[in-house]
Amino acid sequence: MCAEPVLPESVACALEEYGRLLAEHGITWGEPEIHYVKFFARRRVLPPAPYDRFWRLIVEAVAEGHPGEPHDRLGAHLAEPDYDRVLRDTLGGELPRHLAAVRIGPEEVRLEGVPRMVLVAARPNRRTRNGLRWTRRRRSVPLAEAPPGRGQERMSLLIDSSRDEACMVSVNETQRRIDPGGAWLVEVDHDSSVLVDGVRIELDTLLRPTQAARLRLVAGMPCRWSVTSEDGSGWFPRDTPNRYDHHGRPYFHGDDIVLDVPCVPLTITAARGMEYGEARLELEPQPGEERLVELAPPRVYDAAARGWYGGDMHVHLNWAGDLVGAPADAAAAAQHGEDLHVLNLLAGNVSGRRVYDREALEHWTDVDLPWSDATHVARMGVEYRNDLLGHIYAFAPRAAPGRYHTGFAGDADWPPNADGLRELRGLGALVGYSHPFRTPIADGDPPQGIVSPMWSNCSARELVADAALGLVDSLDVLTHASIPSTAAVYRRLIGAGNRLAVTAGTDSMISFTRSDNQSNPPGWARVYARVEGKLTARSFAAAVRAGRTFATTGPWLELSVAGHGPGHVIQAREGQVVRVTATAVGPEVAAVRIRTAEGVRAGAARLTNEPGRAPDEPLIATADLTMDASTYVVAEVLCDRHPRTLAATGYALTSPVYVEVDGRRVARREDVVWCLEWLDLLEELIRQHGRLAGAYQFGDHVSLLEQARAVYRSRLR
Repeated sequence: MCAEPVLPESVACALEEYGRLLAEHGITWGEPEIHYVKFFARRRVLPPAPYDRFWRLIVEAVAEGHPGEPHDRLGAHLAEPDYDRVLRDTLGGELPRHLAAVRIGPEEVRLEGVPRMVLVAARPNRRTRNGLRWTRRRRSVPLAEAPPGRGQERMSLLIDSSRDEACMVSVNETQRRIDPGGAWLVEVDHDSSVLVDGVRIELDTLLRPTQAARLRLVAGMPCRWSVTSEDGSGWFPRDTPNRYDHHGRPYFHGDDIVLDVPCVPLTITAARGMEYGEARLELEPQPGEERLVELAPPRVYDAAARGWYGGDMHVHLNWAGDLVGAPADAAAAAQHGEDLHVLNLLAGNVSGRRVYDREALEHWTDVDLPWSDATHVARMGVEYRNDLLGHIYAFAPRAAPGRYHTGFAGDADWPPNADGLRELRGLGALVGYSHPFRTPIADGDPPQGIVSPMWSNCSARELVADAALGLVDSLDVLTHASIPSTAAVYRRLIGAGNRLAVTAGTDSMISFTRSDNQSNPPGWARVYARVEGKLTARSFAAAVRAGRTFATTGPWLELSVAGHGPGHVIQAREGQVVRVTATAVGPEVAAVRIRTAEGVRAGAARLTNEPGRAPDEPLIATADLTMDASTYVVAEVLCDRHPRTLAATGYALTSPVYVEVDGRRVARREDVVWCLEWLDLLEELIRQHGRLAGAYQFGDHVSLLEQARAVYRSRLR
């Protein structure tokens, strides 16, 4: 783990400005409140499971407010509903443990929520509550001298009215009129002033004073730690962001760390990314003691020893959020703590013109970031964004681009993304489409559901055209979006003759501490690339471009086709038999399968929770395939639910080995026709929904689509 780098003046000034935006506007940093910006604060308190219900209620509210509006036009109104009311209705009376509520009823006002432990000194004091002194801890001092502290972050509070008339609510200096049946989500401290119609609500009744002890956590290497009490509370070192992963588990990174904890049963875990297992210890410290805890996660596999290096192609340092992300957070706290070999930190906008971390990109252009070493490379990159056409990651450009986005803040959805791809490629960047698809789609489904949803949802709609024209190096199949849907589209694209590497980009955001997948540690999904020679940004990018990759949420996956791995092109004769082997390693592995353009050809599965199985015991599938026509071969892993999978779906997928029979390129007719249908739907979508300044801009889109159509039609011959 490295020391805090000295920040260049331009980067330091940018971070100070972000701090002012956070202080003035809260979690949105003043971004234009389109629907996903309005969701920021609500996502912070909403568990993952009800996400679909939340958006269904939003759409229902829009439809109710605009009766008779065509379905595909409702998306223009998604920011209109009362998001706090929808959040309240989504929860249906249930409260996650990190959320409290003030219930304003016709006859009474109640405070609801799980009582939260606060740390207290072991001696009484004249300022007491239940005979124990307490106050907020701010600085690191010996436990015997330390004023007792609360050990908790700010609290999310839902003001929920069931009255038939309006009421006035004030929180600290802010006053709001709550309409009948209304709701208001706010962030408070336990000593915040909350008044309902002038009556004070005492929030400190949710405090449960508990005596304190101290732990020193040592692993001998940077790790991801979690310290949890039996009520689900997380405990953190001082001045450390209180981060929570997809499962709502608290975590922080480092080694040889001291933190104060309650004297109650605790569970301590140490993990270190997907190449390691988890070490766990349960203990109950005694008041006033400092206990040494030595805990190191075991290795499951060592990718670098095999010449493979894992990277996350899509991470943001700052992208609005509840804190300002500093470079050291991404370095010491994340990349080294997760043993992530390659980290791509992206400069990008949110919903307006401001490009976050642009100053860092411009200062550290084409150089490794200060904490990089022989096995950990970090670079500043770019997210090029258009919500109608799709978002693109760029890794290791030699210079900053002239354009970062289109279609925001009143700008036109023009030029096509292809222009941005050409510029970024001209700067030497590795490029690919990020978080491509959220709409459910399976093998055999037509493309209408993905190309023509009712709102601009960042789907990679232009991908099918750009892939045909050879403008894209990869597709992030493993993302926070729908992995099964993206994998289905990926198979269509490679079946239609496109050469695309499979990659992974998590969209983790250092500036969010609790936000489902976005507050996960970087690298919870990774693309592994087989690098030739020394690990550098250039050698890693070259390996991805060559297709020597697999992407995974955890399992190790190998593919051998006649002795060759992903990215290789095999020349075969009709009727030739090719031996294929797929090998998977990992505690979550349920099945490994071999696929070609014709579908699943072979596989192997193990029993769920098979007793006595070691986490590094491989699962192997083999097949002897007769080559009747040109095809691709990939391997995939299906996963059981497992705590180390930081997403709803555990999965792994290789890039293809291409088998060309009698010199013919892979081009399955069914897949080519599917892509042509996609392009027709996209043209109509741009015609109806694109924000364009004139016919010439629409003409540029049509020209691009015609070029792509010509490529696909040539593959039908």
